Amino acid sequence: MQSLRLSRFALVVTSALAVSLPAAAQQPVSATQSTTDSLPVTVDSMPRHNWVMNVIRKVTFRGDERTAADSAATTATADSTAAAARVHPTFDSRRERLEYESARKAAEEATGFHIVVDVENHHLYVINDGDTLRSASAATASNETLRYGNKTWHFETPRGVRTVLRKDKEPTWTPPEWHYAEVANEYGLKLRYLQRGERVRVRGGTILTTQGDEVGVIQPGSTEFIPLVLDEHIVFDNTLFIPPAGTKHRTIQGELGHYRLALGDGYQIHGTPDKSSIGSSVTHGCVRLHDDDIEWLYDNVPVGTKVYLY
Repeated sequence: MQSLRLSRFALVVTSALAVSLPAAAQQPVSATQSTTDSLPVTVDSMPRHNWVMNVIRKVTFRGDERTAADSAATTATADSTAAAARVHPTFDSRRERLEYESARKAAEEATGFHIVVDVENHHLYVINDGDTLRSASAATASNETLRYGNKTWHFETPRGVRTVLRKDKEPTWTPPEWHYAEVANEYGLKLRYLQRGERVRVRGGTILTTQGDEVGVIQPGSTEFIPLVLDEHIVFDNTLFIPPAGTKHRTIQGELGHYRLALGDGYQIHGTPDKSSIGSSVTHGCVRLHDDDIEWLYDNVPVGTKVYLY
């Protein structure tokens, strides 16, 4: 078995690490997608109680430790050069051009208190009757397409009008199927859903199964259920298993930053631990902001506020 530690983008490989299961099982479990470097524990072969592991760990972003002053300086610089650097979007079809023009016109004609997101120029504005209350650099969608098997996902920030449906502090993220498809593509893995209560026999006779809201293993010759560490992907026999929805292993804490404004259909405005991504086309459709900007929105933007994206 291999373990793919859930974090953001880069990975390193540590091979043939020997530990004892009881000690590993007792180690504190950190929140998924956290920035801690606690070592995940997984198994490939299990001679008695010593498990030899190949661990694929993801590296946290050291650039995420930028100070608030740095963030403010970056935003101020971006604002001062925005007009000169403004991107004029290109379109693949007349339909796309008309959608953009319609969405932009709606944003320009909006009145009252509302949010405007300029997708191509990676910028968000909070406006009240023509007065700009907040101007923030943002990350928007990559506009890339992911293919795995017979499935395809296209990542774009949707144009049009949406509404702030909910606000959350310290939100958790339930990764959709495309998250696991990305990992499977990157490492050449097969992909399979693990159903609640299912018992899957993997190499060495280990049973992979669920118990309550946890995914774990039962060692050959034993009836003891041992939960797997939370902050790692579950990989046995070159197969990446997608944990059941509602289990601890399908919930990631910290990936959305400290605050979130939900816009429906999985789209949201949220923070991020990856500060270097702000100002770029890198997301899977959401709008990312720096910590101080998303906190301001959380404190000042009420549920029901209209969001115009163009």
